[in-house]
Amino acid sequence: MSDDTPILAPSYDPSAFESRLYAEWEDGGVFKPRGEGTPYVVLLPPPNVTGTLHMGHAFQHTLQDAL
Repeated sequence: MSDDTPILAPSYDPSAFESRLYAEWEDGGVFKPRGEGTPYVVLLPPPNVTGTLHMGHAFQHTLQDAL
């Protein structure tokens, strides 16, 4: 039985990976509108809760929902 598990680098270097990925997105036209459908705007970003949840998260996201 062979082991096909890839060897991971000892540490993560975001610049090495993300710059290549971003270039692929730009070359693929990911950031350009397709020109199909009705135009729309996202006024509020999607929730982005980091770390342990606390009342501040609930307050911020409730405010956005109320608006």
